[in-house]
Amino acid sequence: MSSTPFRLRWSGRTDRGKVRKNNEDAFLAVRMANFDVQLLGKEGESELGDTPFAFAVSDGMGGARAGEYASRIAVDKLTKMLPLWRGIALADLSTKSTAFFNSLFDDIHRALCYLGTSYEECLGMEATFSLIWFSGRRVFFAHIGDTRIYHFEAASGRFRQLTEDDTHVGWLYRTGRINEREARSHPRRHILQKALGGQNQFVTPQVGQLDCEPGDRFLVCSDGVTEELYDRDIIEILERPVSVVANPAAALVEAVLSRGARDNATAVVIDFQLGFTPS
Repeated sequence: MSSTPFRLRWSGRTDRGKVRKNNEDAFLAVRMANFDVQLLGKEGESELGDTPFAFAVSDGMGGARAGEYASRIAVDKLTKMLPLWRGIALADLSTKSTAFFNSLFDDIHRALCYLGTSYEECLGMEATFSLIWFSGRRVFFAHIGDTRIYHFEAASGRFRQLTEDDTHVGWLYRTGRINEREARSHPRRHILQKALGGQNQFVTPQVGQLDCEPGDRFLVCSDGVTEELYDRDIIEILERPVSVVANPAAALVEAVLSRGARDNATAVVIDFQLGFTPS
């Protein structure tokens, strides 16, 4: 690992919105220390060092309160699985991360399927899940569903969606068959082709990794955010410096609320920064 010190600054916000009666979204911010999982607050910053950090967003679905339970089960499973990855050397993560993510997502899937077939109130329980893991300047991510992970590159100003929506409409948009406006108004935009739990047979997540540079920003969010905000709206908020907007996740959710917030809305923003060099 590079000796250059790095820091993470994060903020998270979730809201049930103005239509839904309960919040079926859940998010998590954790770090590993001495093989223990430490839950982080909704806002904070910390030296990165040799301590891995993970951030995740899940959107649950199902009758009654099943969706709410599903998303919480998903993030809870992550805290139980993380200690198993703590001992893997950074040099081995590139080859072993896919196996870890597959195991994690399969564990969540089996837990949701079991509850969904065992209890009537959990019938049809499903969840999307998007996870981003920081280890030094290397970032690993995994995803299923239509929650999203975005990367804003400070040096180039490039803004891109790292994850692919597991919907037919998402495929139509990625392949250029429809534009962003058409994708947002398509009647089948919320129909998932892949999710955890429910009747889904294939749960292999999309996985990826990249190196980030100081000044880069990452956004993990539920579809309640992207349902109300165009990419240009998200970019405009993420381009605001911390000195202007101390909590960019809250700014995103507030923007969603101002536009009606038809769904639950959750955002987690992570800034990758240079750390403090000891004098």
